[in-house]
Amino acid sequence: MPLMPGAEPYRHDGGETGVLLCHGFTGTPQSMRPWGEYLAGRGLTVSVPLLPGHGTRWQDMQLTGWQDWYAEVDRELAALSDRCSRVFVGGMSMGGALALRLAQRHGAAISGLVLVNPSVKADSLQLKAVPVLRHVVPSVAGIASDIAAEGGAELGYDRTPLHAVHSLSRFWRIVHAGLPQVTQPLLLLHSRVDHVVHPSNSAVVLARVSSTDVTERVLERSYHVATLDHDAERVFTESYDFIERLSARAASAGAGEAAKEGTAGG
Repeated sequence: MPLMPGAEPYRHDGGETGVLLCHGFTGTPQSMRPWGEYLAGRGLTVSVPLLPGHGTRWQDMQLTGWQDWYAEVDRELAALSDRCSRVFVGGMSMGGALALRLAQRHGAAISGLVLVNPSVKADSLQLKAVPVLRHVVPSVAGIASDIAAEGGAELGYDRTPLHAVHSLSRFWRIVHAGLPQVTQPLLLLHSRVDHVVHPSNSAVVLARVSSTDVTERVLERSYHVATLDHDAERVFTESYDFIERLSARAASAGAGEAAKEGTAGG
């Protein structure tokens, strides 16, 4: 099945700092590409993979589950780690859940997390009915393009496949249970008004992670797909500043250790 035009993965070879960006449920790299291009333009190495079952037709997504989506970002993280001296992970919506799971599994191999409107729990009665409903109704209306900016559009499916939703809900439970294992520096940006993921998801993340370096930013002018909305530039600049601050700290610490070793050796 051919890809939707614009759904292609995005990669850029830059410097020693790598950034993995994870798109959301039923979405594509199109929603993350402006963010990725902004970071690439400032010399970072960037990867925005296309998750399995996405970017073609919603029926293809019915044949995939969270294990497939997670395996893809896990592979990309490994590739970036081989190429770069430090790697940061960003994600929006379900991509935020994938980023959190990577942080839980890989610890210090990830230098920091940037989450935009992350999803970690089922909020509605409709979602809670999915385990039964999916056997009766294969799909429901799509969730793409929750954007406040006039003319803004997210490339994604116009239907939401319920077998895949059921898998996502199982993944949420795993990610939610593992939140205390997240210790990396965290920048979390969430919209005041979000018609797809309730802001209480961000509150849960902030309350349960074990990170000590935590920055929360509220986006007043955007809906769910903030990377394509009024606050996109703020997401881009704040994430870059966050990455640069932590990269500089790591470089300084590395230089200090090298100086100590040199003194000891002398």
